[in-house]
Amino acid sequence: MSTRIYTHQACFEHKPGPHHPESPARLEAVLKALKAPEFDAVIWRDAPLGTDEQVLYIHSPDYLNEVKTLSPSEGYQMLDGGDTIMSAGTLEAVMRCVGAACAGVDDVVSGQADNVFCATRPCGHHAEANQAMGFCVFNQAAIAALHAREKHGLKRVAVMDFDVHHGNGTQHSFNDDPNLFYGSCHQGNFYPGTGARVERGVAGNIVNVPFTRGTGSAAFRSAMESEMLPALRDFAPELLIISAGFDAHHLDPLGGLQFTDEDFHWITRELMAVAEQSAKGRVVSVLEGGYSLEGLASGSAAHVRALMGR
Repeated sequence: MSTRIYTHQACFEHKPGPHHPESPARLEAVLKALKAPEFDAVIWRDAPLGTDEQVLYIHSPDYLNEVKTLSPSEGYQMLDGGDTIMSAGTLEAVMRCVGAACAGVDDVVSGQADNVFCATRPCGHHAEANQAMGFCVFNQAAIAALHAREKHGLKRVAVMDFDVHHGNGTQHSFNDDPNLFYGSCHQGNFYPGTGARVERGVAGNIVNVPFTRGTGSAAFRSAMESEMLPALRDFAPELLIISAGFDAHHLDPLGGLQFTDEDFHWITRELMAVAEQSAKGRVVSVLEGGYSLEGLASGSAAHVRALMGR
């Protein structure tokens, strides 16, 4: 099984501040774990720069122009009045995130790779069409889904999100399109306050499985087997994109779920099985959250190990 990883040095240059949870140390921890000998078969690629055209698949021209205009040459610039902060290196970093996700789609659709992991930062799933949120500037997973449609003619694309936080941005962009599926398992009654079960989309194409604080492996796997995986199989995507957040890890200081490395390995294998049924095995995974460096590193390693078929 052929697995590619996209990353780029520019992703270290997004520096939202010395005490910000979304720090360059996150990516350093992930890459250190994935440079272990067991991952020697992985093919590494530099993330290309995304294009304005790709960003505009999801985001409005006004928002793209706002991000460019506000991009600072030094110091910091808040985008949302809260926790989404740009530094001098942020604009290139987020364009590399977009480029990696779209290149990953190109790779799996063309058959150059079976699956791809985008080891990039910052995360993206909270970013809405006109708004930065929750550390996220551009929504690279959602952009990749539309890239698959616009460039490759795929009709039905799914994003499955196992970050501890609900991906309100992806849901917002997919809600009214019956050929786009968004599934999320997340901690309920938690930031950003969306992701209730009753949020179903225009054609049942949104599936939310919120968990109570403290939920662990058994309840997670049961809900995936009884709700999420059947819904994904029924949707029959031609491409599966994973918003791979590791802040549901039991070590994470911001989340309240109790998932293990084995859970991340298990759900990755289950999602790959769905992709084998309807999507020719095509999977593109995009790094989202995760704020315990230990949990992020070990969870990412378990995820990529599964992508490699191990």
